[in-house]
Amino acid sequence: MKKMIMLLLLTMAFGSQALYAAEKDDSKQSFWDKLRAKIESITPQKKTAATTATGGVRGAQVSTEDLYWKDEASGQLIADEEIQAFTQAMELAGQEDKAKAQTAFADFVKKYPDSYLRRDAEQAMALLGEAGTQAK
Repeated sequence: MKKMIMLLLLTMAFGSQALYAAEKDDSKQSFWDKLRAKIESITPQKKTAATTATGGVRGAQVSTEDLYWKDEASGQLIADEEIQAFTQAMELAGQEDKAKAQTAFADFVKKYPDSYLRRDAEQAMALLGEAGTQAK
């Protein structure tokens, strides 16, 4: 019995170290890698021509976006044009064209002031600005 307990404790100790190492590697991701992963997880919003949902309250007008289904995975919905504009700005940053990338992010913030990605765009502009001043 003592051997079983010792084996269990050793397994837990080594398992926790492996989890800590995996977590540590995740923190080494750059801002741009995290931003790419965030963009890939966003679902583009598509307009549907037909409504197939029904509401449960008499006389209530409900749009299909407001309906809640139990255990439904809810991702962030953003217009396709908005995602494309943000992705183009990210591509410019990846091509080491800092000035154009900064302008593209600034245009994105002006065009989509209430965007879910606004903070990311502002943070990207700040990082690009810092990189530009360090290069001089």
